Amino acid sequence: MGVECFKADLHIHTCLSPCGHLEMSPRKIVESALERGLDIIAITDHNTTRNVRPCVEIGDELGLYVVAGCEVNTQEEVHCLCFFPDIETLEAFQEYLDAKIPDIANDPLLFGYQVAVDKDDAIIFEEKRSLFTGICDEIEGLQQQVDSLGGLFVPAHVDRMKNGIFGQLGFIPPGLRYDALEISRRVNYGDFLRSHPALVRERILQSSDAHMLEQIAAVHTLFYMERADWNSFSNAFGKQPHNRGMIKIPIGDG
Repeated sequence: MGVECFKADLHIHTCLSPCGHLEMSPRKIVESALERGLDIIAITDHNTTRNVRPCVEIGDELGLYVVAGCEVNTQEEVHCLCFFPDIETLEAFQEYLDAKIPDIANDPLLFGYQVAVDKDDAIIFEEKRSLFTGICDEIEGLQQQVDSLGGLFVPAHVDRMKNGIFGQLGFIPPGLRYDALEISRRVNYGDFLRSHPALVRERILQSSDAHMLEQIAAVHTLFYMERADWNSFSNAFGKQPHNRGMIKIPIGDG
């Protein structure tokens, strides 16, 4: 099989995330992604994975590859994207999160209701703990947990001062193993590299960080790989020594 081009937006929040609009149901997210020409999305709610399963199931029904993911806020307040091979692995990661999330009550008036829904948009779960705060683990501990589960680890929106790795720490910790870096939709890719020339050889993703439907596919990343599945996806990040995949941000996006 030859290499094909897939359009991906790998940072999308559902109605379970703090400040995620209630319109961000699994079905509406998948339908919006398809309407805008995406081939791959990742569901990356803050500090939780409990709305991923219906997104994956609806994606399978409608022909969209949905990567099981999460955006974790570390103890240092650094946001990191974590991607996993399947729902079973994701559930193991949820056990880790449940043990690391501080027992602080969510304030719906400030951050909205944190609800998970099923494929028909019926509410099936409300997270009472705040998903806004950092977990009780440092970035290295999070990375090691993701790696132990065979996942992919990507520091998020590194161009941002707030919750980006450079803004929070000032540098990438020596020895931190990551598979790519993500930049936000608010920055131009070329401008970012000119301001960070040391990163010119890094794998860079650009994602929407969508909290509303209209933000989905505001930017995207191109994946050149054999098919839309986990093996091809992870190989594009260089997980195999002779991988056939490539990641590229379209020129002019950002």
